[in-house]
Amino acid sequence: MESARHPSSFLSLAFALLLSSAVCIESRYHGRYRTGMWCIAKPSTEASTLFRNIDFSCGQSGVDCSPIQPGGSCFNPDTPVSHASYAMNLFYKSAGKHPWDCNFNGTGVAVTQNPSFGTCVYPL
Repeated sequence: MESARHPSSFLSLAFALLLSSAVCIESRYHGRYRTGMWCIAKPSTEASTLFRNIDFSCGQSGVDCSPIQPGGSCFNPDTPVSHASYAMNLFYKSAGKHPWDCNFNGTGVAVTQNPSFGTCVYPL
């Protein structure tokens, strides 16, 4: 009699663990994609276009591009794609994080992996 209960108890426990893991993974997945989006520049974009994206983004109300200025926490690497990515993300964030806020005439891409590095923190 005891051996008959053991397999069903084990299966019930295994099923409960599997279900709780699936719920945990599902909630992390949706939470990450709902709130964890950043906008960056496509690396293949020409420098002149990236500079226009920087000028546009940094010219908007509520966008503080001081971190990409010399001495700022996101100045290095001192490349157009790096600076544009930071500025475009600030605009994307301030404009409401809609898909169209990261278009930049096809030169921006929304990503789910945090692009922050070292002392350079991309705000959500």
